[in-house]
Amino acid sequence: MNFSCGKLNNMSKRQKHGLIYILAAIVLVILYICFPKGGNSLVLLFGAAGAYGTALMFGTLGEILTEKSGNMNLGVEGIMYMGGIFGLIAPNVYEMAVGSGNASAFVAIILAILASFLSGAIAGALFSFITVTLRANQNVTGLAMATFGTGVAKFAGELRRHQVGGYVTLSNDLKAAFDNKFMPDFLKNIPIIGKIIFDQSIFFYMAIILAVLIHLFLKKTKKGLYLRAVGESPVTADAAGINITRYKYLTTIIGGGISAIGGMVYTMTTAGCVWIEASLAGTGWLAVALVIFCSWQPLHSTWSSILFGALMIMYLRIIVPFFPQELYKILPYVVTVIVLIITSTRNIKDKQPPASLGVNYFREER
Repeated sequence: MNFSCGKLNNMSKRQKHGLIYILAAIVLVILYICFPKGGNSLVLLFGAAGAYGTALMFGTLGEILTEKSGNMNLGVEGIMYMGGIFGLIAPNVYEMAVGSGNASAFVAIILAILASFLSGAIAGALFSFITVTLRANQNVTGLAMATFGTGVAKFAGELRRHQVGGYVTLSNDLKAAFDNKFMPDFLKNIPIIGKIIFDQSIFFYMAIILAVLIHLFLKKTKKGLYLRAVGESPVTADAAGINITRYKYLTTIIGGGISAIGGMVYTMTTAGCVWIEASLAGTGWLAVALVIFCSWQPLHSTWSSILFGALMIMYLRIIVPFFPQELYKILPYVVTVIVLIITSTRNIKDKQPPASLGVNYFREER
């Protein structure tokens, strides 16, 4: 059967939606059959994926905001690395200064958020200066930023390890505070959705709220409309009196800070508040893939991050003798490619990247 892109284009909207639902149903059935304990284990998988998905959600939201301005920052990997280490160093220094018994969990969490956001914001400012002011190639700059940020994080982690004379970590009380599942038990025990939605840390709900706020900002505010105009057609936006440089700088700086918080969340929850150099490897690239998967829509990042988190840890839950573990880890990228093909053939404006994404704006050429 020759199922070409042309045939896909000729399908009606209802037929395409039906095809997607059928594929999703087939995947769920296969997962249900593969799990040794059936649906209960599947729910537990997505519940466990929430912690990993939260870090991805922050990384994705930050990159969505950045790309809405037309800037393609491929340095998310390095930015999340920087957020991971500096978000750990800040409460580590605080705890050692006041003593483990006197450290406030609230202060430690605030310091972790602020330190990680600041590190990502600095990286975003550097990217903006190189690409907006100096007009360097965005792809090359992003790749350099990924390498630079990863190197800075590993250097800072090793330096701090030598200073403390061991692992860079926190006390058990602060570890419990960062990964505290504070929702009441009756919510956690709700069938199916209890473990997935209500058995998560505070960072999960912060990410959900942030996704809603970014969505409302982009769709319901004048500033959000200006930002989208900058990303779609900077020539037209400039002619209308919109400050292109200001919008690109601010969104890239804020987006970098948000992505860096994702690195901190991963270190403080999934990695157990211990700095391990290789723990964040690939997380930033996965966030970039998620931006494509959720079609640059902030609200879609909520469920898609959990889905990608489940795909990333699936090799720990589903064991198929003839299926190598390495193939499990490429599933998110395979799904991204499939979604990219479907959205491209459907040619829906809201699901396409900003028209000027990755292209530097030269006012002299207007």
